[in-house]
Amino acid sequence: MHKTIFEITKMDCPSEENLIRMKLDGFSSIAHLDFDIPNRTLTVFHTGDTEQIETSVLELNLGGKKLSTEKTHQVDFKDNVNQKTLLQTVLAINFAFFIIEITTGILSKSMGLVADSLDMLADSFVYGISLFAVGGTVVKKKRIAKLAGYFQITLAFIGFVEVLRRFFGNENLPDFSTMIIVSIFALIANAICLYLLQRSKSKEEAHMKASMIFTSNDVIINLGVIIAGLLVNWLSSSTPDLIIGTIVFVLVVQGAFRILKLSK
Repeated sequence: MHKTIFEITKMDCPSEENLIRMKLDGFSSIAHLDFDIPNRTLTVFHTGDTEQIETSVLELNLGGKKLSTEKTHQVDFKDNVNQKTLLQTVLAINFAFFIIEITTGILSKSMGLVADSLDMLADSFVYGISLFAVGGTVVKKKRIAKLAGYFQITLAFIGFVEVLRRFFGNENLPDFSTMIIVSIFALIANAICLYLLQRSKSKEEAHMKASMIFTSNDVIINLGVIIAGLLVNWLSSSTPDLIIGTIVFVLVVQGAFRILKLSK
């Protein structure tokens, strides 16, 4: 048995973990995957060489780099028997906030909230593929990933068009109070998802470390929408909302391409 450690610089939250799990699913040589999100490392316990494993990790464009490979005598690994329940929980939370944010975003005329709702939907796709494709064939997983990726890109493209329309048009200011309140609740929801998923790993990670929360892109996005809401009120301009919306749409497209890589 060998133990290979990878640094994954863009592994900010459990959705990236699930992307990597799905990418490496089907490798008979892999005995166990151990993710350390706060330190952005992945430890792979496997037999044989690491060439194919390393190639698959690099293909996701998450800043993967092999740090070391060594022999190990470890053969007993703790599997999380409640993984399905956890995936169902975080899927439900993310999808619920997708509905909440896209509804309040449209009503409050906030592109920041609409964009963040798509980011929540992107995470829902990742958790959903992980959950509903469990035990399914590789072909089934690839088909689901392809549909999810293209659907996500389509929604993001529509979002970009709407940002341009509002930038050159004469739209009313978004409701800054709705932006702030909904984003605070979304931030709490993301923190809960991170806590639940990290707590499942081991007793040592049962407490919520600050690094787990504030290195997450999802939480940074929530903070960005909150700041944009404050700036909308302060400047009496919709520009901060359009800027944060554009940034998040770009992140959504990047996530979509990562999902599409699972279909290859």
